[in-house]
Amino acid sequence: MRIRRLTDRVALFLAAALGAAGLTAAGGAATAAEDDPVDVRGLKGEYYTHSAPGAFDFHELKATAFDPHLDFDNLEPRLNFTTGRSDDVSVRWTGKIVPEKTGAHTFSITGDNGFRLWIDGRLAIDHWVDDWDREQTAEPVELTAGKAHDIKVEYFEHYGGSNLHLRWTEPGGTKEAVPQSAFRLPDGFDYDGALAATVLGSGRTLKLDFPRPLAAPPAGLTDHVDAVIGGARWPLTGAERDPADPRALLVTLGEPVVGNKTGTARGTADVRYDGQGGLTTAGGDRIDAFMSSGPNRSTHELTTRWADEVGPDNALPEYPRPQLTRDQWRNLNGQWQFAAAEEGERPPVGKTLKERILVPYPVESRLSGIQRHEDRMWYRRTFTVPRDWRIGSGKRLRLNFGAVDWRSEVYVNGTKVATHEGGYDKFGADVTDALKPGRTQELIVGVYDPTDAAGGENPPLGKQRLDPSGIWYTPSSGIWQTVWMEPVARDHVDSLKLVPDVPGERLTVEAKGVRDGIPVRATAYDGRRKVASVTGRTGQPLDLRITDPRLWSPDDPFLYRLEVTVGADRVGSYFGMRSIAVEEVDGVPRTVLNGEPVFLMATLDQGFWPDGLHTAPTDEALAYDLRVHKELGFNSVRKHIKVEPDRWFYHADRLGLMVWQDMPSMRAGVNPDASSRARYEREMKQMIDEHVSSPSVVMWVTFNEGWGQYDVGRVAEQAKAWDPSRLVNNQSGLNLGADGDAGDIMDEHGYPSPALPPRPDGRRALVTGEYGGLGLAVPGHAWAVQQSYVDVDPETYTEDYLTKLDEVRALVCRGSNGAVYTQISDVEGELNGLLTYDRRVLKPDAARVKAAHDALIRDASRARPAGCSAAGAAR
Repeated sequence: MRIRRLTDRVALFLAAALGAAGLTAAGGAATAAEDDPVDVRGLKGEYYTHSAPGAFDFHELKATAFDPHLDFDNLEPRLNFTTGRSDDVSVRWTGKIVPEKTGAHTFSITGDNGFRLWIDGRLAIDHWVDDWDREQTAEPVELTAGKAHDIKVEYFEHYGGSNLHLRWTEPGGTKEAVPQSAFRLPDGFDYDGALAATVLGSGRTLKLDFPRPLAAPPAGLTDHVDAVIGGARWPLTGAERDPADPRALLVTLGEPVVGNKTGTARGTADVRYDGQGGLTTAGGDRIDAFMSSGPNRSTHELTTRWADEVGPDNALPEYPRPQLTRDQWRNLNGQWQFAAAEEGERPPVGKTLKERILVPYPVESRLSGIQRHEDRMWYRRTFTVPRDWRIGSGKRLRLNFGAVDWRSEVYVNGTKVATHEGGYDKFGADVTDALKPGRTQELIVGVYDPTDAAGGENPPLGKQRLDPSGIWYTPSSGIWQTVWMEPVARDHVDSLKLVPDVPGERLTVEAKGVRDGIPVRATAYDGRRKVASVTGRTGQPLDLRITDPRLWSPDDPFLYRLEVTVGADRVGSYFGMRSIAVEEVDGVPRTVLNGEPVFLMATLDQGFWPDGLHTAPTDEALAYDLRVHKELGFNSVRKHIKVEPDRWFYHADRLGLMVWQDMPSMRAGVNPDASSRARYEREMKQMIDEHVSSPSVVMWVTFNEGWGQYDVGRVAEQAKAWDPSRLVNNQSGLNLGADGDAGDIMDEHGYPSPALPPRPDGRRALVTGEYGGLGLAVPGHAWAVQQSYVDVDPETYTEDYLTKLDEVRALVCRGSNGAVYTQISDVEGELNGLLTYDRRVLKPDAARVKAAHDALIRDASRARPAGCSAAGAAR
């Protein structure tokens, strides 16, 4: 398989031009005729590869570069760019440090992995250790203001992520990153290359700042310049001298670089010039090869094609609860008043809040109009109740929230009508008694969301982080699903529990949330044709006989229509007839759908959007990723540590995808206390109860990779007791978390190649819960500059994907029942999606991938998988 980093090709190209010694810059001294050169602030960086994995030495010098600072959130792009790889590399930085104050300076370093620091030749920090993010602090060092003190920093990266942060505390000051202004180049290292490479606000221009004025760049200069931004080699279309600054070169980018609203996005742009493009100073001195980097100041924001369709009058207008519909309802999405709040603050009854937010988009999202995190916040709006609803004259008014993250209090006309904890489940309240005479009513919602704050309650939060990077993403706080109201009868159903029994040809129907003894009728339809009807009373389940049922499956996702009447309350719904289990087939534990073996071919679907975060911009967008699953030939989807709105499950039901539903995890690496555990199980039961009637859901995943794990076996058994009709996966990624020896599934993660648990128990079915992660950054369609997990040659992306799929096929004969490819779309800093984060580019050849998936699912779903002997299939 040809998996090569994009930067491998860059490194090979430049090695031929610059030689094995790397990038040294030795421009001539400035002539008297030129303007005085800029005082160059920065360090000399020498980039090496190791002699062997884990050697942590300085074996082969690959490049010498100018580095403006030592405050790197992510060194991956730079290591790739300089050495052709990001693992088993070392860097040595040398130069001078010039303080502004005299006295004791305290240095500290945090890094991934090891590092050392010398000041004036004296070893101050020695942490040549293969760990990560463990801050080391030196004894105070006496420095003299204005004096150049020698500094040397050494660093190695073994594997995985990479970062390095050099900080100091000056006399009387606080700890901060050592600024570029404090650094000077070492003696003998003359540098006339670019001092910085800055992506400007438009996102379409890269500004290179030089120490001396430049001559006009020759035609074809950009053929000799490479820019790597966000893990991708960026297309360059031209260059000109900056009319406003003769020391700057403006390079036009072929695609916009994504930043953020404030122009402070993380990441860097790395630029390399091979010295052969004819670039000279205004005095005619040739500028030799160089490498430089700089910040991303772009304010260009990534959006999906649906974002422009969203406004105050049409924010998710669809009825939000497809399995419990009522004819009369009113959507309360749209523009609300908004304000940040303080702990203990009283609700702002009767007060106009200064800001405006578009509900139901999370407060951190672009579509909300706020685009920042708040721990505590107020929402306020007014509403009117239609007269023909006859509220108070036989009807009650129910106010509903699809989801609010995380703790919420609801007030109507100053009266508290509801409190709720849980970021992923529905709640509501009868607000009839809080209404006041007249048509205008006031609604206020107060929200508290600690996310992963150190002193917070550690709620289930999935991938949300206050400081997002890598595999952790921007939070989605506050109201993030539809708000609506509806008139209901005094005795009314809150939810329906619909459980199919395929062998028994029946559907069990339970009306929930209503007192016992109320007359109830349930009628099933195939289109307009009545199939079955049953009557009874609430408090007892009804058995609806479905003779010779048409079974739900990915190939035929047939849904029956259902009408239920409870007293004077009438609701619409739907259901599918299907069964899911693990059974022994030909001596092997197999997943079986409707009594037949089925191979579950899925993607990891995290459900994040660049413009709406947890909230898809429109209902069409919400369904889009699922449609792409079908177009690519997947029959399953793993919804990864997030619970979607009801309409997402409706789309999965009608399109025909088997859903592995994860429980959103608590914080990774934190042992949850008793209250956090109780909260976790309460929210897990809510998740199961709310989606128990969806035929697409075939599996509950109770823990992932050990994040927040506890009592793994007991929690899985509890989930199975709550819902015996589905599979339970007690730990996705047994190689990364504990096995509770419970549930129906044994699940292993492997990157990039798929893997199975090495010691099957002969009882549970084996699956690959995650694999792949082949990263491809598409310029102009990625989140603010980040780095991919595994870089793939764009020309061989489909081949590389299919090669990994062949490895999935090979595991079928070892008992594999399914595999989850990571992932359906890019998400923020992860660029390993089949779709770009903005959903505008599908990376592989869809027809070839679908054909391969169809063949795999067909062959692996046989009682004896194609190509496997009976003995081979059992191991």
